[in-house]
Formats: sequence, structure tokens, C-alpha cells
Amino acid sequence: MHIAIGIDIGGSHISCGAVNLKINQLLPGTCFDATVDNQASADYILNSWAGAIKQSVDAAGINNVAGIGFAMPGPFDYVNGIGLFEGNNEKYPKLYGVNIVTEIRSRLQIDDNIPIRFINDATAFAVSEAWIGVGQGTSRLIALTLGTGFGSAFISDGIPVLEGETVPEYGCVWHLPFREGISDDYFSTRWFEKSYFNLAGKNVNGVKEISELFDSDEVARELLTQYGTNMGDFLAPWIRKFNAGQIVIGGNIAGAFDKFGISLLQSLSNHHIDCGVSLSVLKENAAIIGAARLIDEDFFVKIEPLLPKM
Repeated sequence: MHIAIGIDIGGSHISCGAVNLKINQLLPGTCFDATVDNQASADYILNSWAGAIKQSVDAAGINNVAGIGFAMPGPFDYVNGIGLFEGNNEKYPKLYGVNIVTEIRSRLQIDDNIPIRFINDATAFAVSEAWIGVGQGTSRLIALTLGTGFGSAFISDGIPVLEGETVPEYGCVWHLPFREGISDDYFSTRWFEKSYFNLAGKNVNGVKEISELFDSDEVARELLTQYGTNMGDFLAPWIRKFNAGQIVIGGNIAGAFDKFGISLLQSLSNHHIDCGVSLSVLKENAAIIGAARLIDEDFFVKIEPLLPKM
């Protein structure tokens, strides 16, 4: 058995696919998505997840499946597979305390000898880009997922770095102070929407809409330029500390890179940072692939001790 099912759990969706671990490739015809109401009951959510996963398992052939890996947003118990979303209404609050392993095994009737493993979603993205994506061959990279939140991971020789003097606490940056708040306040979608409303007096729905206004709207241009400058100012000290050779960017906001990338690169140059900046090539499949890699035993041995710290 050399096929792993990788699963990406988003705030309102599940995406899954089968990865051939012998050739390190996502298999065509095995990818399935489903929209999920994250405010619904635990049974509804778990049944929705199981339905999508079953499609990938059936497409790959259950006899070929060596295991299942989940890329899951935090807070989450990545060792035992238990939701810790209590009080967070954006992230499946009804799954608080629910053992995902037990529930998925039961719904899919999967044997105990098939492992079900978990990793942080931003880390899964970073792992896959370093493994077979645009970061392949880069010894030390920082991966960013820009969207509803500010996801990040530090990777050294393919393995996440979660502690030590060269990385922030927890090996990510969303919680670090920046300007009048924390970095997540400034590098997520809500910063764009809030700032545009404050400056233009109008509501916009997401960064894509602001990006499309770039050529005709001074406020849109100002915000996208400021976003890139702020990001360079914020990241520069950590790029230097970690000695990163590359920044890899994914997530929905990455679609506006042609608008904010110039100011980001200029800001890094102003800080005398010589570091490549690349967009994800795996895109929405990155977290799926990173999660599937948990079933590669040689890789899992290295990453298992890190899971309690995620």
C-alpha cells in the first residue's frame, strides 16, 4: 500500500485527494470537495467530511490506502485528533472535545491498522511546498498562507522548526505584536475590508474585489501598497534570524501578489534582505499533499515529536 489520502479542512469546506507516495504525486481523479457549515452539529460536520473522504478512498481503492492525513486549523490536539475549537465560532465549535479519529473510523469503517494523523494546516502547506513545490531544494524557507488568517511556518531541510532562537514562539508569526495589535490583524482579509470601509466608506467583499479596483481606485492602490510594505517591515527581522533563502506565499490573498508584491520586495530591499519570494505552485492542493505526507513513515518519525507543540 503506497497511497495516502490527504485532507484539507477549511473554515467552510473540506478538500481531499489521494497521493502516491512512491512517485510523490497527487493522483488525478481522486480529488473531491464539499462545502461544510462550520456552525452545524457535530454529526452533520463529520458526515459531510466522511462523505468527501469516502469519494477519495473509493477512487484510490481502499486496498491501496496506507493511511489518512488531515491538515487541520488550530487550536487542535494534533497528537490525539481532538478538536479544541471551543469559543471560536469561526472554527467548528460543535467539534470541541470530539475525537475525530474515532468518528471518522466509525463512519468510513476503516480498520485500526490504517493510521489517521493530523498536522496544522499552514504547516502542511509549508511541508508540501518544501517537498515537491516551489521551495524544493531550498534549505530554509518561510511559508505564508494569506487569507482569513495569517498562516505561517518555518521549514529547515523539509522539517518544521517550532522552537529555538531563530523562530518565534510556536514556530509561527500570527500572534506576534505589530503596529497597534498583532500581525494577524494586519495581514488577513479583515484588515483589507475594515481599512477600505474606514477610508472609502464602502463595504467590499474580500481582497479580490479590492485588487480589481487597483487601477481605478486610489484607496485600493494605497491599501495594497501598504500591505506589501507592512509585510516586508514585519518579516525582515525573522527572515534575517532564520536565514531564510526563500519566502513561499499561498492563500487567497496571493492572487493579488501582482498588486502588493512590488512594495513587499521594495520593503525587503530597504531592510537589506536578499531573499527570494515565490508564489505557491501547488496552490489549493498544497495542504492536501502535506497532510498525505504524514503517512510516509520516514517523514512521520521526524515530525511526530513536533505535533504536541503545534
